[in-house]
Amino acid sequence: MARRIIELTAPALSDAAVAQPIFVDATLGAGGHSELVLTEFPDARVIGIDRDSSALAIAGDRLSAFGDRISLHQARFDEIPAVLSAAGVDRIDAALFDLGVSSMQLDQAERGFAYAVDAPLDMRMTLADGPTAADVLNTYSHGELARVLSEYGEERFAGKIASAVLRERDREPFTTSGRLVELLYATIPAATRRTGGHPAKRTFQALRIEVNHELDALRHALPAALAALRVGGRVVVMSYQSLEDKIVKREFALRTTSTSPRGLPVELPGTAPRFRLVTRGAERADDAELESNPRSAPVRVRAIERIAEEVTS
Repeated sequence: MARRIIELTAPALSDAAVAQPIFVDATLGAGGHSELVLTEFPDARVIGIDRDSSALAIAGDRLSAFGDRISLHQARFDEIPAVLSAAGVDRIDAALFDLGVSSMQLDQAERGFAYAVDAPLDMRMTLADGPTAADVLNTYSHGELARVLSEYGEERFAGKIASAVLRERDREPFTTSGRLVELLYATIPAATRRTGGHPAKRTFQALRIEVNHELDALRHALPAALAALRVGGRVVVMSYQSLEDKIVKREFALRTTSTSPRGLPVELPGTAPRFRLVTRGAERADDAELESNPRSAPVRVRAIERIAEEVTS
């Protein structure tokens, strides 16, 4: 949905009153969105953030022709304040969050994100940073593992899967994705397998979120990005599963709602919302996008714009 992202950010990045608009690509990946922004808006400067050193290397090579219009930072996107400080930036004009695992990471079999190939159960977005998915499977208690699968994977059979994992790891610790996929096929009832998509999808999602603390990072990153927006600036978020989208929807609703007590005939001074929604609900990929990019099927796009500064006492 690259063209739609450009449409949503264009009013903020083409404002004649801003000499050099600042675009924060909070999930840089291979740099595709940043490349398009730099090309479409020749005065824009991009601050690219990614926790994955291999992604930064690929994006850096791809974007090298843009010179000092691009600065790259290895960090989690909830570290936006520190990144902006390092870049010498106080206010930004637009930011993009393209959440979840990137296509580049899915295509790197050795990272263990994809359940379609047998690979080490790693799933860390920052290599050599913290426990792997295998560590989660091999060390969590039954209750901890069931909670992760239920909360982050919305897995109906979380308890049953956790019991099977504990039995299997006593026999031999988990090291590769293939063995986990086999266990899931054997544990999830056949009727559910026939109608509920790939039986490994929810478990792999849950493990990835747990390993990378994705939802906690998102809860901290959105307020930080919104706080840095100038009036007229926009934040766009692309979510790929309901847990992410719920966090985005809740944060955007909070920012676009008056804080006046309900039932008053007039809005109290200083209680008007400082933001407005740009998108009506969550936008989805159209048929043309789905045909050219099937991975866009689950995407939900939401955008918000700052319309006033915060009230200071």
